[in-house]
Amino acid sequence: MNIEDYDYDLPENLIAQTPLKERSASRLLVLDRENKTIDDKTFTDILDYLEEGDALVINDTKVIPARLIGFKEDTGAKIEILLLKNLNGNNWEALSRPTKRLHIGSIVTFGDGLLKAKIESILEDGIVHVTLIYEGILMEVLEKLGSMPLPPYIHEQLKEQGRYQTVYAEILGSAAAPTAGLHFTEKLLKDIEEKGIEIVHITLHVGLGTFRPVEEKDIRDHKMHVEHFIVDKNAAAILNETKKRGKRIIAVGTTSVRTLETVMNKYGEFKECEEDTGIFIYPGYTFKAIDSMITNFHLPKSTLIMLVSAFAGREYIMEAYKHAVLERYRFFSFGDAMIIK
Repeated sequence: MNIEDYDYDLPENLIAQTPLKERSASRLLVLDRENKTIDDKTFTDILDYLEEGDALVINDTKVIPARLIGFKEDTGAKIEILLLKNLNGNNWEALSRPTKRLHIGSIVTFGDGLLKAKIESILEDGIVHVTLIYEGILMEVLEKLGSMPLPPYIHEQLKEQGRYQTVYAEILGSAAAPTAGLHFTEKLLKDIEEKGIEIVHITLHVGLGTFRPVEEKDIRDHKMHVEHFIVDKNAAAILNETKKRGKRIIAVGTTSVRTLETVMNKYGEFKECEEDTGIFIYPGYTFKAIDSMITNFHLPKSTLIMLVSAFAGREYIMEAYKHAVLERYRFFSFGDAMIIK
């Protein structure tokens, strides 16, 4: 379980800096776990790998403009705050930078005082708990002052903020997009439904747990950060019926995978629930909920490459990533996709 087993060489110019003009024009790497084949397709070919009666599970979380740049009220020091999770009311968990300039009671002000954040506690790894002070409706304030919290490996400015949202984004609460869903268009989703595939909505608000790097040499020592999820009664019923009929559950993105596996682990079936999950899936894990997944290409040494390695086998995944590099696929959030079946 050595972290180095999940490393790979990636030329920097293969990290996608901007989304393609057409969402579904991305490439699709098709992995067949049974036959250990690797095929190069385009994302619109996804229809060929979905069958009537299958359930396609999508994460309908919506990214909030959670990245805020402000100044410490007493010293004027520049502070960046990334809102991660609403704890209750106006209390939020956030990521701060530089944390060393903050202390309990510090006030960080944004937009000439339109929004303020009072530091209530300082935890590990730059995590802080803050109370937000503002007038009016918070999301309207964030729309004015905040920006999309793009990952640090994206250096280009995003011209259209909506391109970091899925077309089915609905429930506000994420600090990052469930990027495997960025490839779908409304037309493609309609085509999928017309083929007789159920599209099932669940929600997981993406936070630090998804993109926090693994630093421990033995990956089993890594501690996941919890994220909030919702599975409603209708989604649970459709998924249970899909299983009962012997059809497949295909998860779009690792966030959907983690949600479904959490529920199945706890209840032995799909169930209406709203809870937190800190599930960490790595090789040795036995999948109970999903039969296939659609995902993007993930960072070296990340929990996400460990998750797909658990599903398809580490050596097979590393071979696929090597192929993707040689074939010059686009990597990470705005990059290309793969389906593992």
